[in-house]
Amino acid sequence: MGCRLIADSAAARTLFAPLARERREVAAFAYLDPEWRLLGLRQTRGGDTAIEVSLRLITADALAFDAAAMVMAHNHPGGDPTPSEADRALTRRLARTLDALDIRLLDHLVLAGDQVTSFRAMGLL
Repeated sequence: MGCRLIADSAAARTLFAPLARERREVAAFAYLDPEWRLLGLRQTRGGDTAIEVSLRLITADALAFDAAAMVMAHNHPGGDPTPSEADRALTRRLARTLDALDIRLLDHLVLAGDQVTSFRAMGLL
């Protein structure tokens, strides 16, 4: 797993593509080394329309992997990839928390069917 390069948003979209088919909300986190090679993944499953993400668990994983960067993704089973206000608030909190640990949140992708919304492309990161 350590040799997979997540060098751009296309690679991240490919990595997280299976989330788009999930019937419940699933959040996934990719932990990357300084060259953006994949160190490990974690998934957290939620309900039909929401998911609870533990910043403590996500940051503990990032520290355990000695990650330099991270990409988050989650799905919207309802088919609309527009980030909700809760998605935006979580992303801001996660980015601030990781920044304090010198870990960069590269992107947060929202997948819905064949559509993907990137927080980075929207200027939200």
